[in-house]
Amino acid sequence: MRKRVYVAHTGGTIGMRRTEHGYGTERGYLQQQMAEMPELRNESMPDVDLHEYEPLLDSSNMTPRDWMKIAYDIEEHYDGYEGFVVLHGTDTMAYTASALPFILGGLAKPVIITGSQIPLCEIRNDARENLITSLLIASQYDIPEVCLYFGGRLLRGCRAVKVSASGFAAFDSPNFPPLGNVGIGIDVEWNLVRRPKEAEMLRVEDLGAPVVSTLRLFPGISPGLVRNVLRPPLQGLVLEAYGVGNGPDQDSEFLRVVNEATARGVVIVDCTQCLEGSVDLTEYATGSALASAGVISGFDMTSEAALAKMYYLFSRGDSPDQVKATMQDDLRGELTPREVKHSPHSPGRWKTGIA
Repeated sequence: MRKRVYVAHTGGTIGMRRTEHGYGTERGYLQQQMAEMPELRNESMPDVDLHEYEPLLDSSNMTPRDWMKIAYDIEEHYDGYEGFVVLHGTDTMAYTASALPFILGGLAKPVIITGSQIPLCEIRNDARENLITSLLIASQYDIPEVCLYFGGRLLRGCRAVKVSASGFAAFDSPNFPPLGNVGIGIDVEWNLVRRPKEAEMLRVEDLGAPVVSTLRLFPGISPGLVRNVLRPPLQGLVLEAYGVGNGPDQDSEFLRVVNEATARGVVIVDCTQCLEGSVDLTEYATGSALASAGVISGFDMTSEAALAKMYYLFSRGDSPDQVKATMQDDLRGELTPREVKHSPHSPGRWKTGIA
């Protein structure tokens, strides 16, 4: 019997069609396009059930409520399928791919998020390969993780970032090797795949409505702007700092504003603006000043993963001190354990954790 894969079509470029106003979504159009693909009828392909969301979203309109909609949809159909594919727009795909690993506790089946830069309806597109390969991975590979597949690479979801607005290799995993590379074959780095210690039931960790945000430092940033961002009811902030986590240590008003916020319980996590590398608040005085003001290191987490993790921790009722401690623990493979500091280009030397 063929394996079964559930496809959640949330919207995005992959299923759009040409209109007089540019590409747009239309109910039933992707299903029509897929019905005309002979590849999907090949005996090596799984049986596919496509569920089209209402409304179909350009991913720029995605919110945490939509992450929960996807998670509950997977939970509802979990027992009937070997794997799941989420079709999604590329603009916020990395945010959804970062959030779902925290929301889907006890996951034991593959969840592959994919989309395309050119719609499936166009004669020249990247949608066909992304869709077909995602279906094959979801049905034939025992990878119990939320992954992002795009442009020939299978990435851990909570390590992925969008790096190109126009290229087919639109996503990367700068601080962790791909879980798989696709060429003539589908080659999975099995030593990197995370597995739970024991069999668990899938559980959806509901996100409440914590007040969290991000702020990117820039030269000359006003302490007044920072104060406005940090004012109540803010609970947590991902601070995108320079280099290895540095900020302006000669601006005493800036540091005072930050210190006041952390003193009243705002959790500020320092992530680097750089595409690659890890935060180290002890390397420079400019980083130490932030640490002295109560800022904690996000190590090599992406900003997307750090924000999603904050949503998750505050939603489960953790106190600010608990959030500060757990933000620095590896929960879903989102950061490299502190004792492991190897190059992301040496996959065999990476230590994998347990969910």
